[in-house]
Amino acid sequence: MKRKHWGDKGSPGPERERAVVHVEDLMVRQVITVTRHQSAGHARDLMREHRVHAIPVVDHGTHDGEPIGVISATDLIDDVKDESLIGQVMTDHVYTVSPYAAPHIAARMMRKHHIHHLVVTHEQRVVGMLSSFDLLRLVEDKRFTMKNLPSAPKKKTWERRKGEE
Repeated sequence: MKRKHWGDKGSPGPERERAVVHVEDLMVRQVITVTRHQSAGHARDLMREHRVHAIPVVDHGTHDGEPIGVISATDLIDDVKDESLIGQVMTDHVYTVSPYAAPHIAARMMRKHHIHHLVVTHEQRVVGMLSSFDLLRLVEDKRFTMKNLPSAPKKKTWERRKGEE
């Protein structure tokens, strides 16, 4: 299992204090999980039923198990038989992010690795899922702050003040 985790580990820290919105504010908390020994057909059914495109594969059959992979709708496209085991078709490279991380960290990770879902973990346990659509919702709702707002050129500011006199 390959694993990459972004954001601060453990409890809220300086990263949480700087950001206005955090991954935990955007993520889906009701996460469905599967194990590597379940069938691809079962994963397909869960995706349809819950209208999701990716499900974390965990070490145990519990919601809070450690993630060992992700099965996505893309993994199931190419003639994967319902009887195939999830462990045979899942992506075993898990990208995780802290619930306390700023959204730009998650967005950068998704863009860099060409992925659309991150598993949100706290102390190596699944606590949520974050999709690229969740980040788009943030932009759509304008619940973000612009880091470097363009400032007016100094000359125009000086001219305006001079004209006000």
